Amino acid sequence: MAMIETRKPVGERLKAGALGLLSGGVIGVALGCFVVGCILGRWQVCVIGVGVFLLNMAAWAFGGRVQRARDVRAPARLALAVIESRRALGSDTADIPVEFDLTVAPDERTAYRVKTRQDLNMVDIPDYRPRGVVVVEYRPDDLWEVKLVTEPTEEWARRASVETVDSAPESTMVSRPPGEGSFCLLATLGLLVGAGIVVLLFRAELADEFGDSGTKTTSSSVSSSETKVTSSVSTGTTVSGTASSDSMLADGELRRLVGSLVSGMHTGNAAAFTIDEHGISMQGVLGAPVDPGAVIDVNTLPLERLPGLVQIARTKLGIAEPNSWRITFEPVAGSGTVVIRVTVTGAEGKASLEADGEGRITKRNPR
Repeated sequence: MAMIETRKPVGERLKAGALGLLSGGVIGVALGCFVVGCILGRWQVCVIGVGVFLLNMAAWAFGGRVQRARDVRAPARLALAVIESRRALGSDTADIPVEFDLTVAPDERTAYRVKTRQDLNMVDIPDYRPRGVVVVEYRPDDLWEVKLVTEPTEEWARRASVETVDSAPESTMVSRPPGEGSFCLLATLGLLVGAGIVVLLFRAELADEFGDSGTKTTSSSVSSSETKVTSSVSTGTTVSGTASSDSMLADGELRRLVGSLVSGMHTGNAAAFTIDEHGISMQGVLGAPVDPGAVIDVNTLPLERLPGLVQIARTKLGIAEPNSWRITFEPVAGSGTVVIRVTVTGAEGKASLEADGEGRITKRNPR
């Protein structure tokens, strides 16, 4: 007898693998965008991730409907089969799973061997003895899908009692074709690749985000600091003040110093505001300013993130040994926000970086 081939064609297996890799990659991109967007606080990236995921699900649903419309399976048919062997697998209930080795002999094709498993009542197991002829139901398109018919019609029961079935050789054994495992493996690989691509695209911003949170400068050797606040009136429109501290970049120190400065000057609005290693300089505004867009609200500045920005500027802009740093705040006309510029100076010259009003780096100007 000829051997029955049940493996999927190479083209179909390659197509399934490519679909698994592509689908996994799309899902990886979607998840990567969502997670990165949440970390960076960029809702647009989160929306892109959710949209890509929904589009992928819609494409799979549409493709599944098309495939089901094309893949019309032949109806199940009845045939005689001979039990080559049986093995009860054990159970704590009355229904016991039994594994059968069968030779199925369809009327319209060559007989073949198959292994199948079916639950049978303990009382009925003696009726299915080895070399006994039984009635089974099989699918012509999927020969491995075989099921014993426990209550056949009168005609099939008569055939099973009077007809004999010859055993088919082991070479005709059929089984479910492989492929699901490779699909899942490639889908997982695609997911990792897709997520990795997103992380690589945003690696600079992620490095800044985690760098800001992990580079706060602290000083345990400073037991006290000095704050100096002075005020002066110039033409009745401005006041100015300075504050200095030996631990300027210590955790929470900037917020305390600026709070003292604002309290002493009785204003949080400034026409100019700078910070360097020597102190804090603030030029306040009295009365209604000529240009409201040029006013800096000191109380809304991300002071806790400034030490991290200084640390990044001192270590990642190409200045080997910076000897000074300076932070300036420039209002953006008409937007109510500011641009934070951190400048460091060393033997190589100057370098700077820029951040938005929330302390997120937007531009680097390395040496």
